[in-house]
Amino acid sequence: MLLKRAEKRFKLATRDYAQLASFRHALRGFLRFSEATAAREGLTSQHYQAMLILRGWPDDQPVSINDLAQQLLIKHNSAVGLVDRLANEGLVVREPSTADRRKVELRLSSRGRQVLARLAAMHRDELRRIGPIMKRFFSELTHDQGSSGDLAAAGQPPSK
Repeated sequence: MLLKRAEKRFKLATRDYAQLASFRHALRGFLRFSEATAAREGLTSQHYQAMLILRGWPDDQPVSINDLAQQLLIKHNSAVGLVDRLANEGLVVREPSTADRRKVELRLSSRGRQVLARLAAMHRDELRRIGPIMKRFFSELTHDQGSSGDLAAAGQPPSK
């Protein structure tokens, strides 16, 4: 009884739960793919994310460790350790800041760009594969129409 009241209050139906579960399944699947793909290159998903941030940053703006920490939603000292590991692997280069000598600016090394390009291409392919599922989810969510049957089935794990 209380559950039905809550569902009425928030205007939730079984279809809504199925859509959310399907979306979370697709998201978890992509994250698992990302972790496994990065691991094959000897990296963590956080390493990959840091490298994406460095490569995606505007070319005319330097990236500091603080910038990286903010983008990764981690503490500064954690970002320092992350950059240390990436630098030790030859993927990232630290350079003295031109604006403030107390700071360093970060950039990908040549090797880092090669590794990142390989990883990014695989991630782009995976996103293209799951894109139609996500597109249907967001379309149904924003238009509040159609059946969630296809969407829910598309996000379900394979039968054993």
